[in-house]
Amino acid sequence: MKNLMEDAMRWFGPDDSVTLAEIRQTGATAVFAALHEIPAGEAWPAELIAQRRDLIAAAGLTWRVVESVPVSEAIKTRTGDFARHLENYQLTLQRLGAAGLEVVIYNFMPVIDWVRTDLTHRLPDGTAALLYDPKKFAAFDLFGLARPGAEKDFTPAQQAAASAYWTAIDDAGRAAFIRQTLDLFPGVRLNLSLDDFRAMLARYAQIDAARLTEHLRLFLAEIVPVAEAAGVRLAIHPDDPPFPVLGLPRIVSTEPQLHAIFAMVDSPANGLCYCTGSLSVRADNDLAGLVRRLGSRIHAVHLRSVQREPDGTFYEANHLEGSVDMPAVVRALLEEQAARRRARRRDWRVAFRPDHGHMMLDDFRRPAPACPGYPLIGRLRGLAELRGLQAGISSALPP
Repeated sequence: MKNLMEDAMRWFGPDDSVTLAEIRQTGATAVFAALHEIPAGEAWPAELIAQRRDLIAAAGLTWRVVESVPVSEAIKTRTGDFARHLENYQLTLQRLGAAGLEVVIYNFMPVIDWVRTDLTHRLPDGTAALLYDPKKFAAFDLFGLARPGAEKDFTPAQQAAASAYWTAIDDAGRAAFIRQTLDLFPGVRLNLSLDDFRAMLARYAQIDAARLTEHLRLFLAEIVPVAEAAGVRLAIHPDDPPFPVLGLPRIVSTEPQLHAIFAMVDSPANGLCYCTGSLSVRADNDLAGLVRRLGSRIHAVHLRSVQREPDGTFYEANHLEGSVDMPAVVRALLEEQAARRRARRRDWRVAFRPDHGHMMLDDFRRPAPACPGYPLIGRLRGLAELRGLQAGISSALPP
């Protein structure tokens, strides 16, 4: 159906336990992929980009979105080797554009990309979901990491619950909990010690939200013109979760912040990866309204829902359930896509992927997914539900 968004899945490369052949069987026609083996700050070799693109094409799929080209900590903090890292980032964008890759996702979250406390939280139906429990995270911050000043970031009730949780586990349980929590942070190498992690946080001791925002502005000023010339559209991913953690600033969490980011360098190449899961953790984010107001800047879409609880807990819900009004979101996206098509925009069709998914059925017997939240069957269910939702809404929209 020509009015639908393009169906995609995330693929983590040749070592992913979910194969390209399996992704093709889900009905997806494209993938969001990257060269995860290249360290942040280093340039992606042109030959490896072409090899990965051709490998995906040989499986009958298209490498539609680059997810992601990481922004190094040196760039975010404007320290150390950041000038060389910026040059490498520019070179990578030029090589991606030359290879026919047109959309590049990135984020500007300091130190850690996303935060959860539980990877296999069991739901009543027997499936397993990612979950964030503020009590457990407070216990890690207050007692495991023992970060100075951490107490001001948690309510008295959260501190009391964290203390109770910490007191209830023995030394071995505490060590396992600390190890698990450190290993949950994507974007940092595994087997970090607490001292390693404290050193990473210390780099931001003098970087508040205003300064990090200025660093983002400088990054965009240096990168967007290169992206434009290369035919590449940048898509910033919102903070996950969209509030400060571990004393670190978060600057891509709300609609006003997004407006400000797009105004920094007013270019179609300066756009958004619209992630409903990240944005929906804040009840004050109007997801469908955001599409109507900023839709022209949306270059890639992650669709998932979370269930928010009154105590600040949230977990990944089924794609059509939880706290996200997914029908309203999908309708707004389809209307934005139709408007682009009428305007004859070259980038009129939007690629989306089901973001995360529950462990279910054979997912429990398969090798562990390359990244938490990315099992095959759970994402297949999400893709099927979202395709059906699109088909129903599209049939009711004007041609």
